[in-house]
Amino acid sequence: MKIAIIQENPVVGDVGGNLDIALKSIEKIKNEQPDIVIFSEMFLTGYPPEDLLLRNDLYQSLDLTLKELAKHYPELHIVIGYPRKKNKKIFNAAGHIYQGEIKAEYFKQELPNYKEFDEKRYFSPGKGPGLITVKDKVFALTICEDIWYTKAIRQATRRGAELILNLNASPFHRHKLEERKSLLRKQAKKFSVPIIYVNQVGGQDELVFDGSSLVVSPGSGVDFQLPSFQTATGILNFEMKDGVFKLINRSEVSEVSDLKNLYDAIVLGTRDYIEKNGFSGALIGSSGGIDSALTATIAVDALGSDRVKTVMMPFKYTADISVEDSQKLADNLNIQHEVIEIQEIYNSFEKSLKKEFKGKEKDKTEENLQSRSRGVLLMALSNKSGYLVLTTGNKSETAVGYSTLYGDTAGGFAVLKDVPKTWVYELVNYRNTISQVIPQRIIDRPPSAELAPDQKDSDSLPEYKILDEIIELYVEKDLSLTLITEKGFDEKIVKQIVNLIDRSEYKRRQAPPGVRITERGFGKDRRYPITNRYFH
Repeated sequence: MKIAIIQENPVVGDVGGNLDIALKSIEKIKNEQPDIVIFSEMFLTGYPPEDLLLRNDLYQSLDLTLKELAKHYPELHIVIGYPRKKNKKIFNAAGHIYQGEIKAEYFKQELPNYKEFDEKRYFSPGKGPGLITVKDKVFALTICEDIWYTKAIRQATRRGAELILNLNASPFHRHKLEERKSLLRKQAKKFSVPIIYVNQVGGQDELVFDGSSLVVSPGSGVDFQLPSFQTATGILNFEMKDGVFKLINRSEVSEVSDLKNLYDAIVLGTRDYIEKNGFSGALIGSSGGIDSALTATIAVDALGSDRVKTVMMPFKYTADISVEDSQKLADNLNIQHEVIEIQEIYNSFEKSLKKEFKGKEKDKTEENLQSRSRGVLLMALSNKSGYLVLTTGNKSETAVGYSTLYGDTAGGFAVLKDVPKTWVYELVNYRNTISQVIPQRIIDRPPSAELAPDQKDSDSLPEYKILDEIIELYVEKDLSLTLITEKGFDEKIVKQIVNLIDRSEYKRRQAPPGVRITERGFGKDRRYPITNRYFH
């Protein structure tokens, strides 16, 4: 038995384009003469299609697309995912296409409705197993979350399924691959059946899908894995041995470092957001600091140096070494770099506001005016060039509101939105092991917004190691102020950070989307009310 698994990058809503991807993928491997070709969950619409699923014309388009797909390669058994509307109910479906028609459909039974998932908003659960027969062998169709529970597998194996085909659109977060492997090993062993796990790859708004498609066997564990964060195809050769499917072309699965996975996820998410939305390139405000340096480097790795531009916008508080380091970074990355002073722009704001500000002390308002001056310039350059402005704030700053609305939050995509500051340093050091592009002085300097004389982040925030631990416990683990304090943190600092997180929700709602790489990011993962008087 020869089975082809297709790990591809469908685009949400592009039903015709996704059909083309499917046909081209099959064309590339048809000479291998596979018996079955498997695509990922909701492949024809991309995942997640969200409220596109509420449009009737989507299903009309899908019906035509499925008929078109069925005309091609009638000798192949094709398994592919799509939504199906039936009797006013919508199902997350996997179809078995053979000899010019849909031979069978399976409807997903376990509908995730937590964190980034909203499936119960759209789908009704299916009932019963999805069994197909190929060469007198029985295969079970399952979809994503089905594999995390026992019901669908138990139903299928009790009815004679000899191999589980699992179609996925499973988003990435740190350690997700290890979680999947552990779960799949457990299920394969429990039910004494091999599992083929096919996952999509690519970025979709805040989500990024890593691929990492797998074959897991009851005895040997992970026998095969496709690369992470790349489109790829796998040809699997199985034989029946002692009544069980055995993978003949097993391959040693090499472990990839955690930091490589994180970095590759952000690069892929950034690339797909820019390219799928039709922007010409990326524009970054370069401050000479570590966040903008990492953002620019990721943009170059995503798009190439010819499609990335940085702009340094110094003010009287900007250190000379910041100007020098931003130029050095641009030289190392071989990208276009400009310096535009903001003193005159700032002076014009101050002059216009002189009457309103008379008799009032200088405060954060003047600092924010500097940031907003830069935001205006970046957005103007974006409008003229068609380049998307990438904001540079990290998760630590986003959590506590250490940012200026319509200033450093002005832009279309927040590359580091879900990257805590401590991870920023780890990722920079990892990237410099590939090629030394980020100057060491940028890494060594104390972080500063440079909006006031001798300003440092540590003037108003605890050290980032402590800050990031508190943010993780409160945002990702949902621990209360009391429980966080009991873990050894200073109660005064915990109160300060928790209050800052809660008060900054209005800023996060107005900030651009960004790649989600932690277990819980600021976006669809965490939906807190802006007007909120819940006390901890």
